[in-house]
Amino acid sequence: MGDILGIGTTHYPPGLVPDEYKPWPLARMLHTDPRIPPHLKDPANWPEPMRAEWGADEGITSFKAHRARVFSSFRTLRDEIAAFRPDFILMWGDDQYENFREDVIPPFCVLAYDTLTFQPFKRLGNRPNIWGEPGDKTFTWPGQPAAGRLLAGRLLEAGIDMPYAYRPLHGDGVAHAFANTLLYLDLDRRGFSYPVLPVTVNCYGRDVIRYQGGGTQHAEEADPPAPSPRRCFELGRLTARILRESPWRVVLMASSSWSHAFLTAKNHFLYPDLEADRMLLEHLRAGEYETWRDLPLERLEASGQHEVLNWVCLAGAMAELGAKMELVDWVETWIFNAPKCQAIFR
Repeated sequence: MGDILGIGTTHYPPGLVPDEYKPWPLARMLHTDPRIPPHLKDPANWPEPMRAEWGADEGITSFKAHRARVFSSFRTLRDEIAAFRPDFILMWGDDQYENFREDVIPPFCVLAYDTLTFQPFKRLGNRPNIWGEPGDKTFTWPGQPAAGRLLAGRLLEAGIDMPYAYRPLHGDGVAHAFANTLLYLDLDRRGFSYPVLPVTVNCYGRDVIRYQGGGTQHAEEADPPAPSPRRCFELGRLTARILRESPWRVVLMASSSWSHAFLTAKNHFLYPDLEADRMLLEHLRAGEYETWRDLPLERLEASGQHEVLNWVCLAGAMAELGAKMELVDWVETWIFNAPKCQAIFR
């Protein structure tokens, strides 16, 4: 019988860049995004907590504190994983027009690569990274193709029509949802070489091709939707069942922040839907996983919670195992695009 530890975390792209570059999307969008009404580009018209977080330096001071809390949680998660000594980490993450593009958009995909090889800093353009490492540095992580083949096969036998891949399709084939999380789990560069089995979730659904992974709309017509929360929950439940019957010690990990400001139309794309996020958090802390299963996809999309589908997979797995959530930290924000939840499920 296998043993399983659940982890929920974030992949937090602005954390890669020094704070003086103001890497958070809002700092850029105020100057370039036509979706934001002109009067709301003036901080004087923002909600009071948002103005306070923006402060006198356009968020730099607040960002330092925000990132410090997120990174502290990553160090806690790293230590928990090291103590658990997994044979590999299965990570649910979204692909935002990175490996999957116009040629195919699968609802899910098991990436049963022999090796994950990626150059994450190339996504930063000319901006440096917080480690001062070369912009073309290549990172290599061992994959887990044997577990990938077993998982895909068993899921297919159970009625989940699961795509799988043995090599990348576009670029290095490792979306930033996976690459960034691995970088943060080795924040102090002490080494973190556990094999990784990425499983992609098409969280962006209707917008994945239309927006091509950015904030600019390239087509009027919406794409087909993301997989439903119920289907994600079922995938997580079956994954836990299959791996519990395996000989492996496995970390099941979901990687994403929650509601994203740049996806939340009802807030004029300025700030996340914190009220909706807090409701999800309370259900998760109470172990009310079926509430996550029953979420309407349209409600998630209206709240900019597209990437929460990664966590719905995790919720399904933890429901199957009867695991309980231990909150490491819940870091709210008005101006840094999305709140970050870091949690352990035993």
